[in-house]
Amino acid sequence: MRLTGVSRESGWTGLSVQTTLPNPSTRPGLRLPGRVTLAAGPDDVLVRHIRLGLVTTVEPNGPEAARRLVQFHQAPIAGRFVVPAGRRRAVDFALPLPWETPVTTFGGVPLLSLRMGLRTEVSVDPDLDQGAMVPVFVHPVPTQQHVFAAMDTLGFSIRQAGLQEGGLPGVEFTLPLHQRWGFWVAPLYAGPITEMEVIFVTNSAGLEVILWMDRRLALAGITHQSISRFRIWHADAGQRDWVATVDGWLRQALNRHAAAAAHADWSARITGSPHVSRHPDEPIRPGYGLGGTAGGAGIGGGGSGGGDGT
Repeated sequence: MRLTGVSRESGWTGLSVQTTLPNPSTRPGLRLPGRVTLAAGPDDVLVRHIRLGLVTTVEPNGPEAARRLVQFHQAPIAGRFVVPAGRRRAVDFALPLPWETPVTTFGGVPLLSLRMGLRTEVSVDPDLDQGAMVPVFVHPVPTQQHVFAAMDTLGFSIRQAGLQEGGLPGVEFTLPLHQRWGFWVAPLYAGPITEMEVIFVTNSAGLEVILWMDRRLALAGITHQSISRFRIWHADAGQRDWVATVDGWLRQALNRHAAAAAHADWSARITGSPHVSRHPDEPIRPGYGLGGTAGGAGIGGGGSGGGDGT
């Protein structure tokens, strides 16, 4: 699928800008190929530079602030040159995407809350930048997709996905934002936790998975939040039992932080098997498990997985 973005013709220079992506679907860590075509009007146009930027909308840190548009990654693709009057000039590019680029497509379906665009900035004067915007669809890297598939098998389902401005304390981010995935809690884990968010920190070697859990400790609404971090490598992703791996992460996170909870009632270990948390043909309806009412520890043989906890 080819997508093209065309800027409005500049009344001052008569220059128009067209950005074309032969394939707007990509993944973090890959290069996004395309072409920028500039057409001059009746006069020569001096172009000072062309830059590409990835733009999306993020949630601010403050609860009162509004969502805002952020250009979180940019790269130059051309320096100073002249487009002759009545002529066209094409500039091909292959924009490298950061490994931490937010994922905007889940299960092959674009998420409306995570729209992203490629902005083409053409500087023809210190006070005049004009450009076109083209939508970009970012799919999960294979390792992320394995985690999503395992969580679906374990009974979790996506509740929401969003982008947060800034990073997390003690976590090294290369971008000025991070992505959070909220899940409806699976029945097997719904006693110890009431809400869970997953944050991925990806690089060329592997994936760090951050589990942000919130557990209700009392009917009065007192909560206990806990954060656990696990690392996995891309190289052995195809040979791993991902259901056992993700289940092991969840159990380790729950049991490690149980001691920090105020009430001993929440310190029981999970002993049920992840493979019987639900039948794959019986999806969990939205909302099931919130509030800590959907079961607790299951029965049967326990499953555990790999990964290095931190």
